[in-house]
Amino acid sequence: MIVPVALGARSYDVHIAPGALADAGRIVAPLTRSRTVSVITDSTVARLHLPALTAALATAGLMAQPLIVPPGEGQKTWRTLESVVETLLARGVERGDAVIALGGGVVGDLTGFACAILRRGCRFVQVPTTLLAQVDSSVGGKTAINAAAGKNLVGAFHQPAAVVIDPDLLATLPPRELRAGYAEVVKTALLGDAAFFDWLEANGTALLAGDTAASIHAIATSVAAKAAIVAADERETGDVRALLNLGHTFGHALEAEAGFSDRLLHGEAVAIGCALAFRFSAQRGLCPAEDAARVAAHLGTAGLPTSPRGIAAAAAPLIAHMRQDKKVTAGTVPFILARGIGDAFVARDVALADVEAFLDAELA
Repeated sequence: MIVPVALGARSYDVHIAPGALADAGRIVAPLTRSRTVSVITDSTVARLHLPALTAALATAGLMAQPLIVPPGEGQKTWRTLESVVETLLARGVERGDAVIALGGGVVGDLTGFACAILRRGCRFVQVPTTLLAQVDSSVGGKTAINAAAGKNLVGAFHQPAAVVIDPDLLATLPPRELRAGYAEVVKTALLGDAAFFDWLEANGTALLAGDTAASIHAIATSVAAKAAIVAADERETGDVRALLNLGHTFGHALEAEAGFSDRLLHGEAVAIGCALAFRFSAQRGLCPAEDAARVAAHLGTAGLPTSPRGIAAAAAPLIAHMRQDKKVTAGTVPFILARGIGDAFVARDVALADVEAFLDAELA
């Protein structure tokens, strides 16, 4: 299956198929002038999937040159970015070459940002190995590193030249990582596809148990939805792409409070954030309480957290993190709220004092 991301001169295809990793050489070869291809990955993914990618590239006459970083959100730093960029420059990577990001969201974000600034922009190809990266972060061109003030505050829009999604790679994911990725699938349904949420309620358990057909359907549906949103609002200048931040304003604040550590994975933070967004919407009379309860119940059934308790002790630090959110405009934090499942919208009139009172009650 090929899902196009229509962006004029920056258009690209998302290739989705079991065994697609073996086809990576054919896909990458026309995108690079050099026969040597730098592959940025982390040590965990390198052990699991780098040999297969190396063999796939070799079939197209390409030689993989790995650049391996430690795993984890803690690598989205200036220091790691500098190391990656200096290594690529030392290798002589040029604008006409393609760099491959083999890994989850951290590797994809780091590689994409490095390629965005390397020689003012070189090509890169996303080969996502986690469910979260396959359904969300590998598509759309958002690249970034974290700063002390918050998550993804330093970055650039830089679209990949192609995305290669192989659902078979999910078999190597730890269950916690798979569940974290599932949160982004649920988010896609919640923001604009009530029928997809119905499908997830019926089939989510099979997906999390490794059912290939369920995984392919969820990935393809999520990618197609995101591709349409990105094509309509590539740089989030309006409210269309902003909807993809459902759960993220709450979630990023929780991640910052957890120190961007394995204490709280990004997808887990998004799950809590989505549950909070629906409960907050219900409290304000925007959304039926039954929908908020249904969202929390489904996330809980999937083994995902739905409460900030245990991550934050009080609301004030979370509000401080929100004030640093990259989407702040004229001092106002936009929130993605909901009128119901599949009906999200951008609210730009939310008082942080109301959010703080809501979070204090959630944490009590």
